[in-house]
Amino acid sequence: MLKHGILGLLNYGSMTGYDIVQIFRDSLSYFWHAQTSQIYRELQTLKRNSWATDETIPQEGRPDKKIFTITDKGRDELKRWLREENAESEVRSPLMMKVFFRGELSLDENISFFKKLRNAGSSFTESLTTSPPDIANYASMIDDPMKALYWKMTVEYGKMYMKMQDQWIESCIRQMEELKNENPGD
Repeated sequence: MLKHGILGLLNYGSMTGYDIVQIFRDSLSYFWHAQTSQIYRELQTLKRNSWATDETIPQEGRPDKKIFTITDKGRDELKRWLREENAESEVRSPLMMKVFFRGELSLDENISFFKKLRNAGSSFTESLTTSPPDIANYASMIDDPMKALYWKMTVEYGKMYMKMQDQWIESCIRQMEELKNENPGD
């Protein structure tokens, strides 16, 4: 799916790998995590599939710049993917897999784990406050600002998801602390 996200970004206009990483960080990362190396690897896949081309622009005193552009074949692939009927949510969570088996560890370890998770989530939630200006900035760069409505919807999803996750974490901590208070020797 990462390749389709990159195709979606290139559909708005040609850009460098660095541009894609920055835009990804400012928008798509609210619901899809990708490392810089994964993005650059997928750009090579897009080229191999003839879904994108690249052009090297020489620069004086700096490394050459590589500009990626979506091809007609890439635009067709993006639209094919968008039209797929299987739009169900994928339930695959490394976090839930770890939580499922946390009974192997002590209550203290698990309470600590969830508190760290809460703190990490709080930092991410705070970063979401910058998204509306980012969306407005990117919306001004494309020829159809209405597309930014869908970007806004995904940020709202991210905020609601984080709120739900915060409530769930607090509930988990509360349950474990109650259990610990009932069995102080454990």
